[in-house]
Amino acid sequence: MSSNPAASSSQGSVTSQFTSNELQDVHNPLWAYVTTVQERVEGVTNKSWACNYCRCVFKSSYSRVKAHLLKLPNCGIKACPKVTNENLAEMKKLVEEVEQKLKPKNVPLPPNSSSIQHSPSYSAGGMFDSRKRKVIGAGTSMLEKSFNLATREQLKSEIARMFYSAGLPFHFARNPYYVSAFSFAANNVISGFVPPGYNALRTTLLQREKAHIESMLEPIKKTWKENGVSIVSDGWTDAQRRPLINFMATSEGGPIFLKAIDGSKEYKDKFYMASLIRSAIVEVGDKNVVQVITDNAPVCKAAGMLIEVDYPQIFWTPCVVHTLNLALKNICAAKNTERNEIAYVECHWITETSQKADFVRNFIMNHSMRLAIFNEFVPLKMLAVADTRFASVIITLKRFKLIKRGLQTMVISDQWTAYKEDDVEKAATVKEIILNDVWWDKVDYIIAFTAPIYDMLRVTDTDKPTLHLVYDMWDTMIEKVKATILRHEGKEANDQSTFYDVVYSILIDRWTKSCTPLHCMAHSLNPRYYSDEWLAEASNRVPPHMDTEIAIERNKCLRKYFLNPDDRKMATMEYARFSGRQDIFGDFDSLQDRWSLEPKAWWLVYGASTPLLQKVALKLLSQPCSSSCCERNWSTYSFIHSMKRNKMTPKIAEDLVYIHTNLRLLSRKNESYTTGQSKMWDIGGDEWDPLEGAGVLEIANLSLDEPDLESVLFTDDDDINDDSI
Repeated sequence: MSSNPAASSSQGSVTSQFTSNELQDVHNPLWAYVTTVQERVEGVTNKSWACNYCRCVFKSSYSRVKAHLLKLPNCGIKACPKVTNENLAEMKKLVEEVEQKLKPKNVPLPPNSSSIQHSPSYSAGGMFDSRKRKVIGAGTSMLEKSFNLATREQLKSEIARMFYSAGLPFHFARNPYYVSAFSFAANNVISGFVPPGYNALRTTLLQREKAHIESMLEPIKKTWKENGVSIVSDGWTDAQRRPLINFMATSEGGPIFLKAIDGSKEYKDKFYMASLIRSAIVEVGDKNVVQVITDNAPVCKAAGMLIEVDYPQIFWTPCVVHTLNLALKNICAAKNTERNEIAYVECHWITETSQKADFVRNFIMNHSMRLAIFNEFVPLKMLAVADTRFASVIITLKRFKLIKRGLQTMVISDQWTAYKEDDVEKAATVKEIILNDVWWDKVDYIIAFTAPIYDMLRVTDTDKPTLHLVYDMWDTMIEKVKATILRHEGKEANDQSTFYDVVYSILIDRWTKSCTPLHCMAHSLNPRYYSDEWLAEASNRVPPHMDTEIAIERNKCLRKYFLNPDDRKMATMEYARFSGRQDIFGDFDSLQDRWSLEPKAWWLVYGASTPLLQKVALKLLSQPCSSSCCERNWSTYSFIHSMKRNKMTPKIAEDLVYIHTNLRLLSRKNESYTTGQSKMWDIGGDEWDPLEGAGVLEIANLSLDEPDLESVLFTDDDDINDDSI
């Protein structure tokens, strides 16, 4: 007699009415032991069924079918009283076979070093020969057992496989949070622990970490009241072509990521942009905000004017780095238009020089054999800098100058001449360019006269307080450009140069458009510009209070800061005492320290007698002058919301960017960031983005962004044994 009631009717059981599809459900085999009474409704997982043993009718999912037949307790359904022990064993065996088939088959880990070392002293049973010392277990010495070396080796293999299977960069091993996570797990007894899953990581744990980061940022936010803060904004398009608008709050404590707004369904005019900036100001506190920094786009400028109407004490200032980059573009890529005819005639040779550099680079990078020859002769990568990068032309030419000798050796080598499989005519043109001394002289000249602009761009392209330095840096930079051009042309300081006149008009036009009363006020409050040492550096220098242009703009600023006439009069008198070296400002130490002390430190030491002016000075001397932190943050955003993760919602991406950016800020404030194996863990790595086959511009989006970290080298630590005993 068959024990399966679904297959036999000799016991008077009800024959199963399942369809062929249901009988073939290999994942849920126990459906064969019940009969469908009513099919499930579309969209509902439960259906009515009758047990083939006890004939009881239920409505449920498969989990309760299993609980009923296998007599599982506490499952919300009674056990079948008609199932015998023989029936139960048969069904359990069937379920176990299915579950075993469905289990994932893991690829075995590689054997550890001790398990692959075979010794002739071992017997077949895994023990030493009777004449040898006995050990515990096959191939395991007492020393290995004491230090649990086999388990350590297995854990290393598990970690390595995680890296390899997920495509994690090797640089991730420098991350201190990776190290602390495994160290914590290894040093605490947490048997049965299961790592958090997909949903927990993207929901509860994500929000918990964000809330924790917010609390850890509070000490920085508390400094905003005294030192002020700048709201910085920039736009970007993500992997799904959604326009995002980024907001950060930057001060001496560092740039804090605030939010990223998805503007997909919005018309981004001045009113919309002003409303977003207004909400960021409210979030930070309008009394704390000194300025709003954006790029030079007309809509941003118009929105900034609206903000200045709503908040008289807040200034809109254009990004100085963006202004410098526009000036370099006007010089190095002059447009051939009627209005720009003179500039085009004088500067077109720069465009031609850079185009030849692009031609050489593209030819080498687009031909694999030429690239192989290049790599043999030149140790550095060939850069392909995107046009949107700051100073892209200058960076490309500077790299060419670095690899000049290697390039020239390459094109006169037998390998270059013997290879004829590609465009031989273009190869000959490349050789001609590289061996052309006149072309190299032009490259040197371009790099030389643009060096002051490039150097200023590097200084301002950071999060450091530079607002009070901008006015003087522009003047100094223009003088250095003039000196270089006149020296190259063999002219004296008072001689006329048509080329310099064009360059000067471009620079001064850009500076006039971007200079604000805030720049002049910050310049006026820098005590260094009143010192005898600074004034003696150039014969045409005058202290800020004697400069008419600066005085006019400074008074505009004072009128906005002090709406009350009495307060404004008092602030003006305080400035007169400061600039006129009266009272304490005329003391020997005060005068000496104007040159030697940092401007903010000087005001903290000597500014107590002028409280209104001191309060303004401490805020202005703590502000940046560029939106570089926002530019860099898009690199973080594209790293997190990449083409591989483009289904991520903007909200989750924003939360991840918030945690990533602000956690890096907090990490960089720890001493451990500058020492040990985790030194500067968020810089560098294995990633190499070819950018049309060429090397990346910088390590982890640095170089222009953070020049002080550009020279950091990371050594290979493969020979370090962290388990040495």
